[in-house]
Amino acid sequence: MLKLSGAKSAKGELRVPSDKSISHRAVILSALAEGESYIREWLASEDTKATLDVFRLLGVEVKKRGKNLRIKGRDYSFLEPPKVLDAKNSGTTARLCMGVLATQPFFSVITGDESLRQRPMLRVVEPLRQMGAFLDGREKGNKLPVCVRGGSIRGISFFNKKASAQVKSALLLAGLRAEGYTEITEPVLSRDHTERMLRAFGVEVLQMEGTEGHVVKLAGGQRPVATEVFCPADPSSASFFVALAVLLKDSELLLKDVLVNPTRDGFFRKLRQMGADLSYENVREISGEPVADIYVRYSGRLKGVEIKPEEVPSMIDELPMMAVVMALAEGISRVRGAEELRVKESDRIKAVVENLRNMGAKVEELPDGFEIEGVERLKGSPIKTHGDHRIAMAFSVAGLVGEGETLIDDPHCVAVSYPGFYRDLDYICK
Repeated sequence: MLKLSGAKSAKGELRVPSDKSISHRAVILSALAEGESYIREWLASEDTKATLDVFRLLGVEVKKRGKNLRIKGRDYSFLEPPKVLDAKNSGTTARLCMGVLATQPFFSVITGDESLRQRPMLRVVEPLRQMGAFLDGREKGNKLPVCVRGGSIRGISFFNKKASAQVKSALLLAGLRAEGYTEITEPVLSRDHTERMLRAFGVEVLQMEGTEGHVVKLAGGQRPVATEVFCPADPSSASFFVALAVLLKDSELLLKDVLVNPTRDGFFRKLRQMGADLSYENVREISGEPVADIYVRYSGRLKGVEIKPEEVPSMIDELPMMAVVMALAEGISRVRGAEELRVKESDRIKAVVENLRNMGAKVEELPDGFEIEGVERLKGSPIKTHGDHRIAMAFSVAGLVGEGETLIDDPHCVAVSYPGFYRDLDYICK
């Protein structure tokens, strides 16, 4: 349990840990490639370590020095693992690795911790079955553990109705070794890190607008070639400090090297819409991704805002933090089309509503989001994290801007994505 009380201000300069999505993909594509890749500023969190451990068990050689990795790729020729592969709490690890394993002519089993074993996998399992791989598991393959026997597979055309980047990425990774073309259509463009990184590794990926939405297509038989990958700072991790500076009087922060990919920076754009004093400085492109330093300062009372379903994918991980900001904004705010929050590390809709109500906010739970009427102040309260890192970090910020004492029941769960979160909070809080 961790006790937090009101901070006076947040000031200084900070480089939050590197992006989790890019760190996962850098390991996976380096392992698939021909030659040795160099990964700079890699995030070493519980989730990304799970991905690294899986590929070590598949025969990949890894050398680690500080925050940098050298990975000797196996050109899609992996070794049959000697034991069950453990994705721990990482849905990205489980789902993307299924795409890779579907191409391999051996038997493997992938599982996860208690939380991950309750999360849906059929969204990846079914299209991989359509490609010709054999996958089975609990609840007809919807729950881990899932066993995979892959090998000769064929490309398919697939409509990704939930606009899930994990589904899209799993199919693209399988499609690289499939016969013919693999084509994924989604109603709204989901995170495009896999497409960008595939290009950095020399793979041709086609993107276009179709009648049903955004289309991504690649030809099978392409061979990724080793390269250097820079992992920028994680916008999801940066969001907590941005929100703190926006909400806390006399605050002023500069957050360095933050990923500002348009499929990921919806939180920052929405804050500006609410009236936040926030700008991108020193914008540049590194390893195919847009990066900037984010300058933000206390912005006074923000205005309520509505987040529409088509906006959700660009800020899905930041919605718990956004809910706290909305609770302190003037007027009524609303989030719709975010039912995916119910199948994250916790039911984040329920967790957000429960904790905000305990802090004195006026919140209505919706099937696919929430409606919040802003209040002047939040009051300290015991917080139930449900073992979810995003809930723990969002409500830690709420505790620092609220009145009285806030108790976080499981602060250690932040290690999934941001092991040094509380150390960095201490550093910038005056």
